[in-house]
Amino acid sequence: MLEVPALPEAEAKPVLHVCTTCRAGNPLAEGEVPPGRHLHDAVAEALAAHPAPPVELRPVKCMAACDHGCTAAMTAPGKWGYLLGRLDLSHAEDLLTYGAAYAASGNGAVLPSRRPPSLRSVVLGRLPSLTEPQS
Repeated sequence: MLEVPALPEAEAKPVLHVCTTCRAGNPLAEGEVPPGRHLHDAVAEALAAHPAPPVELRPVKCMAACDHGCTAAMTAPGKWGYLLGRLDLSHAEDLLTYGAAYAASGNGAVLPSRRPPSLRSVVLGRLPSLTEPQS
């Protein structure tokens, strides 16, 4: 297995984790693709078209926020992590804009007024960094 050296925290891109099993609180017909997978794929498409992708995208299975629509999380070493909910396909581009603001923030905090309007009320919670004490 090829080892890739880790980037220093200051150079590491934030990671956008998108739940690919989210059903947005609705039952799925057999063989139907979950809305979370559609959201992930839309973000991946937006990232592929972005000249300087602000985040790394990672799929994740079940973020245990099933009653809150599609969910995602933004994390980076040394920063607060944020759980985002009530997401859908229309948020794909705005998640990249939010990711850029998150990357520029020293501690990961992005005030609602600095987020795209569609993401001003999607934060379900935040988690402290594992690498630094938070105040």
